[in-house]
Amino acid sequence: MIDKLEYLLALARERNFGRAAEQCGVTQPTFSAGIKQLEDTLGVMLVLRTSRFLGFTAEGERVLDWARGIVGDARAMRQEVQTLKKGLSGHLKIAAVPTALAMVSALTTPYRARHPNVKFTVLSRTSIEVLSMLDNLEVDAGVTYIDNEPLGRMRAVPLYNEQYRLLTSAESPLGNHDRVTWAEVARIPLCLLTPDMQNRRIIDQLLHSAGGAAEPTLESNSMIVLFSHVRTGRWASVMPEKLAETLGLTERLRSIPIIEPEAVHQIGLVVPPREPMTTLVSALVAQARSLAKELA
Repeated sequence: MIDKLEYLLALARERNFGRAAEQCGVTQPTFSAGIKQLEDTLGVMLVLRTSRFLGFTAEGERVLDWARGIVGDARAMRQEVQTLKKGLSGHLKIAAVPTALAMVSALTTPYRARHPNVKFTVLSRTSIEVLSMLDNLEVDAGVTYIDNEPLGRMRAVPLYNEQYRLLTSAESPLGNHDRVTWAEVARIPLCLLTPDMQNRRIIDQLLHSAGGAAEPTLESNSMIVLFSHVRTGRWASVMPEKLAETLGLTERLRSIPIIEPEAVHQIGLVVPPREPMTTLVSALVAQARSLAKELA
């Protein structure tokens, strides 16, 4: 039953029988037979299909919710047994929004010092993707905004407040200011994240409230791309204060506080609302709470 529920979760992620079968390490006929066996066991049709996947039935959506909980609990049980046997070890997968990526090392580095047998994968994703990947058990934890858009059932640990700075060269039109307003920022060309990113939606809203509009001369889903352009001295961007500090400023660049209004949004660790948590996630939550005290 657990294996068949894993198939269902893979299908929800991939929306394609072939790719889902490949992810589960089985042939497509074996995968399709597994889904059919699950339907026969439960006595309902779960998947709408012709020669391809069309979606889930209403019953399929409910079973999918149960599958997430059952499979998550089964994985947690296996992990806890392994921890009792060998100590904390395994693979921790974290998805983070681009503006928080540079801060992930503040979690993973002390974590690994305490638990050297744990390996990490860190992925850059939009805030919507972070929550979706958590729901579908693709990652163990996320680092994202926790006060701006709904988190659903996720459990959150606040880490730090994101405040915004104008990054620009000292020779630019606003480069000699000690602080600038959002109205002033709205009048200069910017390079910004793409519109699917929550940080971009926040900045768009702030610029709009100041009577302006975001009309970037360059867009990217990578903060490194934006920062590399700003470092040339010929571009400007709006970035979180902590990210600007982490990336490092040159003599040519200035990080100028943006006021009127002073905007603050909260970044935090988010994990599924599972009890008990997996041992890997429980240790990460403890590390996040410790980090939050240091950053307060």
